[in-house]
Amino acid sequence: MKTIRYELADGIATLTFDEPGSPVNTMCEQWQHDLTEATAQVVKDKAAIKGIILASAKSTFFAGADLKGTMRLKPEDAPRVFAEIEQTKKNFRTLETLGQPVVSCINGAALGGGWEVALVGHYRIALDNPRIQLGLPELTLGLIPGASGITKMTRLLGLMGAQPYILESKLFGPREALELQLVHELVGDPAKLREAALAFIAAHPTAHHPWDDKNYKMPGGTPSNPKIAAALSVAPAMLKQKTRGLYPAPEYALAAMVEGAQVDFDTALRIESRYLAKLIVSPVAKNMINTFFFNMNAIKSGQSRPKDVPRYKPAKVGILGAGMMGAGIAYAQASRGIATVLKDVSLDKAEHGKAYSAKLTQPRVEKGRLSPHDQQALLDRITPTERADDLKGCDLIIEAVFEQRELKARVTKEAEPQLAPGGFFASNTSTLPISGLAQASAHADKFIGIHFFSPVDKMKLVEIIRGKATDDETVARAFDYVQALGKIPIVVNDSRGFYTSRTFGTFVMEGAAMLGEGIPASVIENAGLQAGMPVGPLAVLDETALSLSVHVLDQTRADYRAEGNTYIATPGELLVERMVKEFDRNGRAAGGGFYDYPAEKGAKKSLWPQLKPLFEKPGAAWDMQELKDRLLYRQAIETARCLAEGVLTTVHDANIGSIFGIGFPAWTGGALQFIYGTGIDAFFHRAEVLAAQYGPGFALMPPVKDAIRQHQPVY
Repeated sequence: MKTIRYELADGIATLTFDEPGSPVNTMCEQWQHDLTEATAQVVKDKAAIKGIILASAKSTFFAGADLKGTMRLKPEDAPRVFAEIEQTKKNFRTLETLGQPVVSCINGAALGGGWEVALVGHYRIALDNPRIQLGLPELTLGLIPGASGITKMTRLLGLMGAQPYILESKLFGPREALELQLVHELVGDPAKLREAALAFIAAHPTAHHPWDDKNYKMPGGTPSNPKIAAALSVAPAMLKQKTRGLYPAPEYALAAMVEGAQVDFDTALRIESRYLAKLIVSPVAKNMINTFFFNMNAIKSGQSRPKDVPRYKPAKVGILGAGMMGAGIAYAQASRGIATVLKDVSLDKAEHGKAYSAKLTQPRVEKGRLSPHDQQALLDRITPTERADDLKGCDLIIEAVFEQRELKARVTKEAEPQLAPGGFFASNTSTLPISGLAQASAHADKFIGIHFFSPVDKMKLVEIIRGKATDDETVARAFDYVQALGKIPIVVNDSRGFYTSRTFGTFVMEGAAMLGEGIPASVIENAGLQAGMPVGPLAVLDETALSLSVHVLDQTRADYRAEGNTYIATPGELLVERMVKEFDRNGRAAGGGFYDYPAEKGAKKSLWPQLKPLFEKPGAAWDMQELKDRLLYRQAIETARCLAEGVLTTVHDANIGSIFGIGFPAWTGGALQFIYGTGIDAFFHRAEVLAAQYGPGFALMPPVKDAIRQHQPVY
């Protein structure tokens, strides 16, 4: 055996998981074979065994499934996968039903399949360390727990009690596990795990799981219980409302829970296996594993960060502009222990920006989640000011003023001299090219874009933009700063709109173009939702302000003129321009855009009635699938163009950026994974059809096609 060490001494059979060449233990193919062999050895030695201990030689207990192997699966592999899952469960059941006590010694994280391995133990002992994570996060990767996790957690906690841990992938630490009786004992020292296991075995010569007792009853009752039945009658509808039918994993998990609760334990295990085998070879599962595991780990491990630059965390950071963005950045910094100077044109405005942090933290204080002392400490880290001198000694200064090149140049020149030696300057612009803004800087090599998303306290993504002159040290420091805020950094190269704003613009403008074609606004909005976008394109335009889109359009035209060129606006841009300049519909903040916003509290917004006579054409033909394709393909194609032009340099930055920055549907795995998941040739063909009908926005030029093929991930 290569991944499991089997030892039998003094009546104790110890199975120590130790996958060679890997920092963690996984359910790789070799481990599955080794488990079968180890289980057969336990059966052979049964007469000499008083107890069994499951342990790990790694710093964690067990990491779960072999996801690289999962990425290589094809639909025709489902029967083989089912057989493999069933064999693993057969091994688990053999160990569990021998009669001898099985103890799991949980020395570190046990997630997904790792938690399912831990659940083999009749008695589970964990190291008392709050950093240890336990649980079943499979749904976040488009999968379901399939190595008995659903069946066992449902029988341990009941149908209602298990839902947060299965359907919401809620993780828990050792203390919570002890309260739930998912873990039976905690020890303070890894060396005491085996000692505690031996004590349990000595005191319990026989053991079995609760569900193997003839008197077992499911906590809270089975689906036949009237209260449970009432809750379950609405659960599928509530789930469908959340998933929109785009994410099969939650639906499969709920089905496995409910169906499994109505049959015997072994039949329930088989039901669970069938659902997993069907799901694990599906495109959605592969898309989500690719992005939320492999791509996210690539970013967390710093693959986009320049190498050979020491790790960095600024002690003091200045923010120019105390509006919504500046105030949000100030809160993000102060909540992570960074001293913040918040500057605006008046002290009142700066104080108002600081008050935003008080507003955000007060509900947590009232609920007892944050002490008044800690709240005050956070607020004390923010120094509001109208004086540039107060920025003196900042390691980093970020300007977050209005999107106007002259204004940004002015505040840059005013604040930059206050930087500490070796400090750097950043712009939070969402559209203006960084290389152009850097012309106002005395040190263009220390000037960078750090683009936060609104609202800053909720949005996890930050886009780091390297200007033409920005050096590696500045990029690395910006990357470290973003990670110090607990956010997700992606690194892109300079261009108009960078990556996220440029691609996001194609989504909203495609929606506006549809309206210009006469398609009903309600249909367009529903197409966005059905495709998996968080909100429809017209609603998003209202939130971000139609007037801002027109301001960007005017700025772009001016920039093109300055270069001796003419900018040709898209149909969507022209429609938005009409909305603002002809009909004075500037967006939500201005009172109305594509929607009307009633003044009454709690009243819902509704589409502006004039859209119908102004734009809709009663005879306009539309197909819902075609509309959904247009909204997704347009963004994916723009992303591929960014890759071909060198704005993007990695697939992981593209996928993570599209999901966390612009709300590209998670079921696709991100804008580039949408292409790879669809199949490159199939995507190219569909894009060609859309380009023939809807214009050059869908055209894929040879360099773009080449970039797509060159960056295709291989597992």
